[in-house]
Amino acid sequence: MGPPSAPPCRMCIPWKEVLLTASLLTFWNPPTTAQLTIESRPFNVAEGKEVLLLAHNLPQNTLGFSWYKGERVDNKRLIVAYVMGTQQTTPGPAHSGRETVYSNASLLIQNVTQNDTGSYTLQAIKEDLVNEEATGWFCVYHGPGIPTISPPDSYYHPGANLNLSCHVASNPPTQYSWFVSGMLQQHTQKLLIANITVDNSGSYACLAHNSATGLSTITVKTITVSGENAPGLPVGAIAGMVTGVLVGVALVAALMYFLLLAKTRRTSIQRDLKEQQPQVLAPGRGPSHSSAFLASRPSPRTAAPIYEEMLKHDTNVYCRMDRKGDVAS
Repeated sequence: MGPPSAPPCRMCIPWKEVLLTASLLTFWNPPTTAQLTIESRPFNVAEGKEVLLLAHNLPQNTLGFSWYKGERVDNKRLIVAYVMGTQQTTPGPAHSGRETVYSNASLLIQNVTQNDTGSYTLQAIKEDLVNEEATGWFCVYHGPGIPTISPPDSYYHPGANLNLSCHVASNPPTQYSWFVSGMLQQHTQKLLIANITVDNSGSYACLAHNSATGLSTITVKTITVSGENAPGLPVGAIAGMVTGVLVGVALVAALMYFLLLAKTRRTSIQRDLKEQQPQVLAPGRGPSHSSAFLASRPSPRTAAPIYEEMLKHDTNVYCRMDRKGDVAS
């Protein structure tokens, strides 16, 4: 007989351990570093408010970081740079004075405007000089501005169609409401009234409301429906008025010219008369021919020759009477 065969070698391994090992080998992965991300709080911000760009998962070995306006790193659009060791902050060309940076790499922007809408990039510089970047976004809500009602016409004839439209700049788009003489008509951007009458005259108001900003604005327009012509004159009438005014101005100018001419002539005549009138000199003065001039002037005694003659005759009468009396005596 040959020697007995050796019993087979067997290893007894519990099956539960086998399953556990297989599970670990299948599902175990080496740990990965969390990525740098940016969160906007809030994402939609009203104009004039503030927004916080919150940085998540900033690397532990970060030496410093920088914020840029836009989706890429551009030194011309640098907002601010920060050094971790010294906590030194250096503003860049895109810094407006409304930005505040924190040591956790978050960026606060206050009093936002429409131009602030868009993307912002954070660049973290690590000790191994490997840069890590992340981009965030936010949107600025604004408006509404002052609504504009078109067309600009304010006067209409009966039977015409009144078609008004309201426009305003706003983000997000506004909600429109029409009021006629203080009464709500409809919540639309356009208002159409067909075959209008005189009763449709009144005030037409367009109200614009932005639910995001909570702001509302209004514009009021007066509409007049009348069979008469709208205020204003035709071109022919205006031309006639202008011609009449010019003719009137010409007549006034001519009248002033003739009055001035007449006044000038009258002044010249008076001056000539004064020059022709002789000068009266005091007696005993002046040249020798003054006696002739004085002789030519009528004497006060010759002013009433008839009266003097009567006096002479009366004197003779009395004289005769006296003489007759003497003779009789």
